[in-house]
Amino acid sequence: MGRKKTTTRTAFGVLGRPLVCSYGGGRNSCAGLVGLKRHGVIPDRIQFSDTGTENAEKPETYDHIRLMSEWCQDNGFPPITVVRVATNVNAIDKSLEAHCLRTGYLPSIVYGFKRCSQRWKADPQHSDLTRWAPAVDAWKHGKKVTRAIFYDAGEPHRAEGLLSKPDEKLAWWFPLLEWGWDLERCLAEIETEGIPKPPKSACFFCPSSRKVEVLALAHEHPDLFTRAVAMEHGARANSTAVKGLGRHWSWEEIVQADRSQLDLFTDASQIPCMCFDGDDEE
Repeated sequence: MGRKKTTTRTAFGVLGRPLVCSYGGGRNSCAGLVGLKRHGVIPDRIQFSDTGTENAEKPETYDHIRLMSEWCQDNGFPPITVVRVATNVNAIDKSLEAHCLRTGYLPSIVYGFKRCSQRWKADPQHSDLTRWAPAVDAWKHGKKVTRAIFYDAGEPHRAEGLLSKPDEKLAWWFPLLEWGWDLERCLAEIETEGIPKPPKSACFFCPSSRKVEVLALAHEHPDLFTRAVAMEHGARANSTAVKGLGRHWSWEEIVQADRSQLDLFTDASQIPCMCFDGDDEE
């Protein structure tokens, strides 16, 4: 259940300016909402950008987002609004995965660009605001919408990047930076609130994944890993510029190598031990 009024007290002390939170689904954004509750600030809208159609992240991430949406409503916040490129009727591809499979290219970060976040995260959020009455009304009266981004105290450089590009419609606010909450404090606040620790939020095929995370994905979610490998196959058929989602290494090959190593140990355990064990009866 949402609130009837659309104004809120923000850290700017400005009434009548809608407050919209970008919810990433991970630890920082979870702690950010907890912090807003602690500071008596109620957001007007909370947006989570899904780069797929309920299948681009790991199942545990979606489970936690649903849990947090219930927590929001229990604490007088609006529920989390999920936005997607798929809501754009003119979009050729309804998900980042579909786009990669159709074009034969991997997410742009593999090639040294950072366009994924803009196209599949930021743009759907902005598109959602253009259809949200409080934002439309604010812009009509020459006011900005306040967007809260939950960068923690260890990431001031990320905030500087946004602040260096003034936006005519948005006023940026970085609550965690303002409060001085680092990752350790974020985790402590989440625990104090009694909320389960959120899993790392990222597309299951995120090229920024570490090798240990790729191995974990193959073990815990083999279906998702198979889909990621299909993306690698499509990209290799199109270009040899990169080896795979790891850019200089292939997810498929790293998992195959790991399994080969395990096979070696399995075979070794079946070789009879010839060591003297004290029972020789010569």
